[in-house]
This record gives sequence, structure tokens and C-alpha cells, in this order.
Amino acid sequence: MWRRRAAIFGGAIVVGLAAILFARLADAASDLFNDVASKAGGLPLLLTPAGFATIAWLTQRLAPAAGGSGIPQIIAAKADPERATDQLASARTAITKVVLTVAALACGASVGREGPTVQVGATVMAYAHRLLRVPVRASVLVAGAAAGVAAAFNTPLAGVAFAIEELAAAYEQRMTLLVMTAVLIAGMVSLGLAGDYIYFGLVGQTLSLRATLVIAPVAGVAGGVSGALFSRAMLWLSRSGARRLSRGRPIAFAAVCGLLVAAIGTATGLTWGTGYGAARSALAGADAPLWFGPAKFLATLATAAAGLPGGIFAPTLATGAGLGNVIHVLFPAEPTGAVVLLGMVAYFAGVVRAPLTSVIIIAETTGSRGLMMPLLAAALIAEFAASLISRERLYHGLAQRYGTAAQTEWNAKFPGDREH
Repeated sequence: MWRRRAAIFGGAIVVGLAAILFARLADAASDLFNDVASKAGGLPLLLTPAGFATIAWLTQRLAPAAGGSGIPQIIAAKADPERATDQLASARTAITKVVLTVAALACGASVGREGPTVQVGATVMAYAHRLLRVPVRASVLVAGAAAGVAAAFNTPLAGVAFAIEELAAAYEQRMTLLVMTAVLIAGMVSLGLAGDYIYFGLVGQTLSLRATLVIAPVAGVAGGVSGALFSRAMLWLSRSGARRLSRGRPIAFAAVCGLLVAAIGTATGLTWGTGYGAARSALAGADAPLWFGPAKFLATLATAAAGLPGGIFAPTLATGAGLGNVIHVLFPAEPTGAVVLLGMVAYFAGVVRAPLTSVIIIAETTGSRGLMMPLLAAALIAEFAASLISRERLYHGLAQRYGTAAQTEWNAKFPGDREH
């Protein structure tokens, strides 16, 4: 019992420290690229494609399981947690994930650090249990992943909600204490080092009941449909689309994807990296261009098609902010920040199909407690609209790829073992 508790406490502390370090490296990489892009406008047309090709090659060579978001890998790893550290949650995969995600941000890729932090958090928690000779169960991976969400966004409630909605579809009550303990400790470590901050800044605006009854359905349908289209495109790319488009030349294809991202970024100047700056400006009421949302949608999809390590949480929230900015044109008399938030929560819910997590993340990252009911209405409508277009949930669909790959590799190593 004491070893189990030590593993939980120790693992959660390390998750919080790792999340802070990862965040600072990622921010530094984004700042470096933005500085280079602003001083040499045409350089990204060379740097980004070359960076995409190099990162795609390194991912395939060093740790194929480090590609993509990181959340699907942990969902797949739950099927056989004792073997998770062999590949999907191995130290090699986690280190490669961090380094190459930072490299992707340094060359302008439209990725976030939140999904990778989930994979790193689960990996850290698994190794903490192995170090203390405690069995690694699915709940251990879920707790580490939830702690990663909490530390990445400074959103403890979102970490718990994410564990329930996304990582533990068949949620077990006995997992509650483990998840909440890990989230609490990782969140306190993050809070102690990074301070008490609100990720997107405080949004204190509200909407009247009358405005909510009109805007929430519009945002919900628009966000659900566009989010489901992104989800379907991602699933198609992961299963056969990218292979068909690359025609057996994945590295060259990654370079082409990088060129597309560079062209969009050079033309707009806003779609590089996580999109955090543009999203925050839209929430503050700045006159953001109406094409930002579609441009960020394409840049994120092209980055994912290249197979680079990196999450879609932050880029998805940025795309949603762009959608909310478009919706605000239809309702110019309403507070800009409030309408943008409805677009963000609706698009995010449409992509990940986790409305509770979507609402809590938006509420905690913007301090918009006064908009809880409008946010929830938009998220629920978005989830329903998305389910009509894409029945399969994105992360669970992507996880199938890693489950199959892991099983194939195990069978190749141990052809006589068919127990799992």
C-alpha cells in the first residue's frame, strides 16, 4: 500500500514538473520561430518543409509511437497496461515526443503541447509504479494522463472530466481517488512554479437568456459540423488517406505538407504554432480576420497529415476562436469575447466529442464561470450535430491504429505468445 501511494504522489509531482518544463520549451520554440518569421518573411517557405521532412523521418526512425497527438496512444495502451512501457508509454517514446514537438513548434507546425503532455504524464506515472514494483493498471495510465491535462492548462477540473469522458469510457468508481489525487498534486506543482494564471486570460462577459437561445444553437451547429469534418478527415488520413496521398514517399509528402503550412502561415502571419496569440486576441475583441478559422483548420490538418508529433488541443481551440469570430459578425451587438467562447467550445466539442471536458476547459482557461450555461448548451448541440456526421470519436478511432501496431510488433517478437 505504501509503495502504491508513493508511486502516485511521486509520479504526480514529476508530471507537474515535466509539464512546466515542456511548456517553457514549447513557448521558447514558438517565440523563436515567430521572431525568425517576422524578420525574414520568406524563410519559412524553406525552413518549414525541411523541418517537417526531418521530423517525420526522425519520428519513424526513433519512435513511431511518438507521432501524432499522444492521447490515442494512451487509450490504446489501456488495453494492455503492463506492456505499455514497451512502446506506447516508453521513456524513449516520451523523450522523442517532447523533443520533436518542440522542434515542430520551432519550424511553425500547427501543433499543441497538451496531447503530448497527456502521453508524457501517463508514461511518468507508469514508470513511477514500475520503479516501486507496483502493478501498472489502466487506472495508473488514466491518472497520469489526467494529471498531464491539469498541469498543461492549469485546469484541475478539466483533468478529472477528461479522464471520465475521454480516457475511461467504462469509468470505474475505484479510479476516482487515484485520478483526483494525481490531478491535485500535479496541479499544485504547476501552480507553485508557474503561478496562478488563466491560460487565455479572464473573460468576464456574459450573454442574456434571449441571446443564448439564439447564438448557442448557431454556434453549436456550426462548431459541430465543422469539428466533425475535421475529425473525419483526421481519421481518413490516419487509416489510408496519408498513405494514398504520399504514394510510398512519406518523407517527401511531409515536406509538401510543410510547404502548405508555410504558404498559409506566410500569407496570413497568424497560423503558426498553437494559435494561442490569435485566439487570445479574438477573445479580447481585436479585429481578427474572418479567414483565420479556415486557415488554421487547413494548417492543423496538413500538420497532422505529415505525421509530426504534437497535439491538436490548442490548435483546435484557436480554430474555434476563428469560428466564433465569424459567428460574431452575425450578432455584432453581443459581447465579442462571449460569442468567440461559444465558437471555441462548440468546435472543440465537435472535434473531440467530449462536451463536459470542452465546457470545463473553456471555463477554467478563461475564468468565464458566468457563461457556463451558454457554453454547455453550445457544446451539447455541437456534440449532437457532430454525431450525425461522424459517429466515431476521434481519439478512440485514432487509438485503433496504435493498438494494431503494438499487437503486430509483439507477435513478431514473440510468435508463440497469443494470450493478448
